[in-house]
Amino acid sequence: METIKLLIIGSGPAGYTAGIYAGRAGLNPVILEGLQPGGQLTITTEVENFPGYPEGVDANEMMDDIRKQAERFGADIRSNIVTKADLDQRPYRFTLDDGSEVAAHSVIIATGASAKFLGLSDEEKYRGVGVSACATCDGFFYRKKVVAVVGGGDTACEEASYLSGLAEKVYLIVRKPFLRASKAMQDRVFENPKIEVLFETNTEGLYGEGGVEGAHLVHRRGEADERRYDLPIDGFFLAIGHKPNSDLFAKWLKLDENGYIMTEGATPRTGVEGVFAAGDVADPLYRQAITAAAAGCKAAIEAQRYIQENGF
Repeated sequence: METIKLLIIGSGPAGYTAGIYAGRAGLNPVILEGLQPGGQLTITTEVENFPGYPEGVDANEMMDDIRKQAERFGADIRSNIVTKADLDQRPYRFTLDDGSEVAAHSVIIATGASAKFLGLSDEEKYRGVGVSACATCDGFFYRKKVVAVVGGGDTACEEASYLSGLAEKVYLIVRKPFLRASKAMQDRVFENPKIEVLFETNTEGLYGEGGVEGAHLVHRRGEADERRYDLPIDGFFLAIGHKPNSDLFAKWLKLDENGYIMTEGATPRTGVEGVFAAGDVADPLYRQAITAAAAGCKAAIEAQRYIQENGF
């Protein structure tokens, strides 16, 4: 079995940045890219809010730049997926999708969080060309346009409020006859003249040539007064939550009620010695590329200190 100093699981901004710092520290880190090299950011078209790109940059191009930087400093980037973890014994052991095993003295978990989608085939068809799961990331592209947000909780209300500062009109599509959001968030939505709430409404599909031009909606589905209609929109935002990719480590790490890895204070430490968490898998609040990259930096510095102190 191969034994290494540091294993980084995940390849988004957190994983690659951790690889840059760990590589420069001489740790010869191994990064496992997983199913989505570059992380969730690669489903976005253009990134305009990451420092260093004044004119904006294609998301895949940006992640490839960060990947190359990690490789430059000695990160060994592999396309494997972890299928089994064992944090009971040290060095920690992992089984990969090709059947091989690797042991690591220190681990950075940067597996991210996956946005929840409705399950419509059209969501995949228009992903990046009208469908988004991040208003903060993509809202700028819908200035003076008409958009819809799906969801009825705090996140959906917050996304709708944010988008109302950019878009001409925001529809909030809610399948229930009420909002689940806090009273303060509900008040903010109801008092905003640019937001219209569509209660008891479900999305059954999207349409458009080359991008989203509208949504197929149904009001009070299955009821006697059911009504189906098309709503012209330019953008469709999902705000029904994220699922952190933490299941593999649930036996050993503390998770919050939604599955996010809980770290100690402002550090990336998980409570298991030598195991750190960075990026969206441990961040239910911000979920931005820049905050994930910062967390990857902190995790790598912590890992370097741990490895040095223990003489690995």
